[in-house]
Amino acid sequence: MAMVWKASSQLLTFASSRANFAARTKLKLNLHLRCCSTSSSASASASATATTSDRRRRSASSSNTSDRESVRAIRLKKVEELRQKGYEPYAYKWERTHNAREIQENYSHLENGEVLTGVFISLAGRIIARRAFGKLVFLTLRDDSGPIQLYCEKENLSEDQFDKLKSFVDIGDILGANGSIKKTEKGELSIFVKQFEILTKSLLPLPDKYHGLTDIDKRYRQRYIDMIANPEVADVFRIRAKIVSEIRKTMESFGFIEVETPVLQGSAGGAEARPFVTYHNSLGRDLYLRIATELHLKRMLVGGLEKVYEIGRIFRNEGISTRHNPEFTSIEMYEAYSDYESMMNLAEEIVTQCAMSIHGKLQVDYQGTEISLGRPWRRETMHSLVKQETGIDFPVFGDDIQAAKQAAIEYFRAKNNNNIAVLETCPSVGHLLSEVFETFVEPTLIQPTFVLDYPIEISPLAKPHRRSKGLTERFELFICGREIGNAFSELTDPIDQRSRFEDQIKQHNAKRAALGNDSISNNEEKEKAKNNNNDDEYSYEVTLDEDFITSLEYGMPPASGMGLGIDRLVMLLTDSASIRDVIAFPILKAQQ
Repeated sequence: MAMVWKASSQLLTFASSRANFAARTKLKLNLHLRCCSTSSSASASASATATTSDRRRRSASSSNTSDRESVRAIRLKKVEELRQKGYEPYAYKWERTHNAREIQENYSHLENGEVLTGVFISLAGRIIARRAFGKLVFLTLRDDSGPIQLYCEKENLSEDQFDKLKSFVDIGDILGANGSIKKTEKGELSIFVKQFEILTKSLLPLPDKYHGLTDIDKRYRQRYIDMIANPEVADVFRIRAKIVSEIRKTMESFGFIEVETPVLQGSAGGAEARPFVTYHNSLGRDLYLRIATELHLKRMLVGGLEKVYEIGRIFRNEGISTRHNPEFTSIEMYEAYSDYESMMNLAEEIVTQCAMSIHGKLQVDYQGTEISLGRPWRRETMHSLVKQETGIDFPVFGDDIQAAKQAAIEYFRAKNNNNIAVLETCPSVGHLLSEVFETFVEPTLIQPTFVLDYPIEISPLAKPHRRSKGLTERFELFICGREIGNAFSELTDPIDQRSRFEDQIKQHNAKRAALGNDSISNNEEKEKAKNNNNDDEYSYEVTLDEDFITSLEYGMPPASGMGLGIDRLVMLLTDSASIRDVIAFPILKAQQ
């Protein structure tokens, strides 16, 4: 392999060690040491680059690993030398008087070349750039608030300090520095460093300054590097924290109290989703990570709390996409003596308050589309939206599932959509309506829209509509073609609730049998079906939460409830295309 190095005392030492290593291992190693900028050396460098470019492309990963390990070895040696000189490269503490933003705000008025010697400044942060000019070294330090330049002049530092700076400080190190304020002749506000200390010695090199960290998978897998290389990423998580804080303020202003409910549950209820299953050794039983907080929050209403909410993690063992992560954050809220109209008003209030807090206005840009959050938002029934988009008037079919299927299949084919098998498995007209809505209507709902009055077959926890038979008092909120919230007038009749749960279990088991492996006799075909995940959607078991039914039999007051997806709300307000961009550490495939 060929490597071109600029000569320095350290790199010459490194080259010598690599040559000795090559001799011991009989490895062919060509080291080109470029000691000047003559035309001959430039020509040799260009030739070496040309002859190895293809090889480098083929072995980029191994080359990067080799370079990284070389840098690590050099920096480990620096750690050892620092300790030999009596310096601890991993400090306990550093007293700060300012952060970078405060310095920029308070002293930007200085004239070029002006020095404030009577001001003492102490700050700390990561070194992200370094330039040395003989007796002068410029460092760029970045803390949580932003960057600031360190002006390190040999005459202003002790001999020992300046040598330590030039020999031991690398890009990526975390430094503490103190001194006075200086604005350079070129107008760069700087810390005129009097004394510094290496607080944390970085062993690994940061991503290239000019190209940054562009590997998407690595950005998500090693978010800490992503945040160092791309400071704007950290801003997304600051905004996320502000949104969560604003949601809490809004809920508290309406008199809601925050409660906590179990993450580990005896049965997975409150939604129709495949759960994660774990085993409790002491209890000798399976437990499930919650797929919703709903059923326990409703128990709180039974117990006498009238306005409750919970912000927490939800876990669903399902697919991963730009809109879905197996664990996500939601807020669920329940209010006694109200109906789903109240939840529409609350949804508008929460989202608009968050938008005003972040942007100061109700018009936000999302992926090139302007979204208007000005109230009131559009309200349409699911039936009317499907009819507007497809021309299919589902109410005319009544309970005639075959006629409804035929109409839906014909429309799918007219739109060159071949996902007919999904329609064939729909057990009711309500399920068909939902499939058509999700396929053709949902992507068109760009501006905020409340979709009202869902079929009873797909809404087992919602109260029957007081005016329309076969429907429920339920809405979903859509913005930018994706669901943001889901709400009901809550079902409080324990007999009706038990019947709906039982119907839901029967329908699930029927689909499980139809799409599962029960009809496959050949073991090889069973394994193939398992590997293809053909039955993943319904392969889990659904059980009836008897304790929840018992709580309803003690009596739950009339109530409404709503769940809002916080991750998707953050996506909207930060103009993030993928849910992975707003979750600090998203679930990813295992590295090979």
